[in-house]
Amino acid sequence: MDEKQRIEQLRKQLHEHNYRYYVENQPVISDQEFDFMMHELQDLEARHPEMADENSPTQRVGSDLNQEFQQVEHRYPMLSLANTYSEQEVGEWFNSVKKGLNGEDFDVCCEMKYDGLSISLTYEGGRLVRAVTRGDGVRGDDVTANVKTIRTIPLVLKSPEELADTVPYPQNFEIRGEILMPWKVFERLNAEREAAEEPLFANPRNAASGTLKSQKSELVASRQLDAYLYYLLGEDLPADGHFENLAIARSWGFKISEGMRKVKTLQEVIDFINYWDSERKNLPVATDGIVLKVNSLRQQRALGYTAKSPRWAIAYKFKAERACTRLNEVTYQVGRTGAVTPVANMEPVQLAGTTVKRATLNNEDFIRSFDLHIGDYVYVEKGGEIIPKIVGVDIDQRPIIARRVEFITHCPECGAKLVRYEGEAAHYCPNDAGCPPQIKGRIEHFISRKAMNIDSLGPETVDEYYRHGLIHNIADLYDIDVQQINGDGSRTKSAQKIVNGINASRQVPFERVVFALGIRFVGETSARLLARHFKNMDSLMSASLQELQEVEGVGEVIAKSVVSYFHQPENIEIINRLRNYGLQMSLSEEQLQGASDKLQGKSIVISGVFEHHSRDEYKALIEQHGGKNVGSISGKTSFILAGENMGPSKLQKAEKLGIAIVSEDEFLKMIE
Repeated sequence: MDEKQRIEQLRKQLHEHNYRYYVENQPVISDQEFDFMMHELQDLEARHPEMADENSPTQRVGSDLNQEFQQVEHRYPMLSLANTYSEQEVGEWFNSVKKGLNGEDFDVCCEMKYDGLSISLTYEGGRLVRAVTRGDGVRGDDVTANVKTIRTIPLVLKSPEELADTVPYPQNFEIRGEILMPWKVFERLNAEREAAEEPLFANPRNAASGTLKSQKSELVASRQLDAYLYYLLGEDLPADGHFENLAIARSWGFKISEGMRKVKTLQEVIDFINYWDSERKNLPVATDGIVLKVNSLRQQRALGYTAKSPRWAIAYKFKAERACTRLNEVTYQVGRTGAVTPVANMEPVQLAGTTVKRATLNNEDFIRSFDLHIGDYVYVEKGGEIIPKIVGVDIDQRPIIARRVEFITHCPECGAKLVRYEGEAAHYCPNDAGCPPQIKGRIEHFISRKAMNIDSLGPETVDEYYRHGLIHNIADLYDIDVQQINGDGSRTKSAQKIVNGINASRQVPFERVVFALGIRFVGETSARLLARHFKNMDSLMSASLQELQEVEGVGEVIAKSVVSYFHQPENIEIINRLRNYGLQMSLSEEQLQGASDKLQGKSIVISGVFEHHSRDEYKALIEQHGGKNVGSISGKTSFILAGENMGPSKLQKAEKLGIAIVSEDEFLKMIE
């Protein structure tokens, strides 16, 4: 593989990991592995400027936006920090600061890097008025109602009279920090989920993020989240020193970490890092590194920012913790798509603040690469940010009678012979119509928010209905009536809510119905592309492999999967039943009538805040009229649809490349 091919491969992989980390909250690699891949891509792109691409992962910051919450623009952008993993790189940063300040003396504030969900709190007149997540760094989700349930965050500060002995707080200011789930709460929550046979949270950060994004504030309150605050912003701050401002904020009633220190020399920085690399294991919450900041706000302003991060701060990431324990057994789990995942069951061991007794083994090739035997002593890593995984084997401790791990040949749930498709690392159970985990998984996917959005149902209810024979596939949901699920008559209200939710899903647009079918490899985006190209289910069902591949964004793998899905009689039967139940099997009249090719071949960037329509509505309009939404500006961009408060960096780039700026009204006139 040459360097140009490696660039494309890295970009694809990093985009996927960005999505898993920021949108799904289900990372599959460690932060360190991600950063190493990112650094490699940055180096390769520097050597190949002809491969420049504004959509490269090196040009963007991931997003955790959840559309169920109102989005609010940050007064001050929330940029990510550059990461480093070695003392040498810390030294390079220290020297770059010295050079940037022309040799002027400076202090460094050393503090813990907490592994949670970033939050920005705005106070006016000493009262909490808004809490916003980091989002994409420019705007985030307003989660004020949920944050108010966190007891360590003050809702109202003491009056100026009560704070007579300390520096008064400004009329308006912002304080940022991290929302965390303590280890004890995390372990209790996962124990409860395990008892209920629910999926476990991978780590406290994911648990905290999922909790804070809940639509029910009472659930947030029950999870006992915590918060540590680490950055004060505003026009009238009490001091020029970051360390001093936080000390004053502590006196106002904010929870500020005691594990901070202001130092002058590089050696003092290294000593701080080494101390906490060991001592952090005794903290009640997850940490994954140290943050180093130039202490003076004046010097921070002088040093400024790069496109993605401040020059005056850096994050040192701890290496993942490792432990050695005994492999007792390998079991196998079957997912919604039929993929079979081997799981290592081990002697319990303490690692990164939790008790670890299971680790994913990925696939057969992974098992063979370690030549795993039952009874082996294996090395397990878990940096606090990922599900535990085996990273090595101590061959010297292998028992004489140890038995090699042989990958199963038949499905552990239904007994079907497993298959392994060409180019795939995983084994699959092909019995998708009769394998219980696959059936239930497809139903759970069908009812999910981005699919049919039947929020009155959940995995536990699906499992109950399946076990009682009420549902065997997604179409069976529409046969359910109140009497069937009312039990002894005491659940009339909840039963009616479920039936109402199922009935309401009949109005879900066609493109989401395509996604809800759960066709392998057909995600939300490809489902929308297919729906808008073929316009109705009959055309999609009869499409040939070649016709499917003519859809931009649909490759051979997706096309083959679609053809295979519609060649199975049981799937055709389900679709016909869904049609008879009244589900949307074509684009709406409004979509069909409004469609045109006025934007055909145009790549359009959306930026700013709009008056007449939301950003999502404008994205839909662009696609409806043949255009293509792109995330960042490049020489291939046709024009920018710009609202109020367009980002200055985008405006500058557009002017440099000579790209047209189109206002909201001009755009609407363009498409009439």
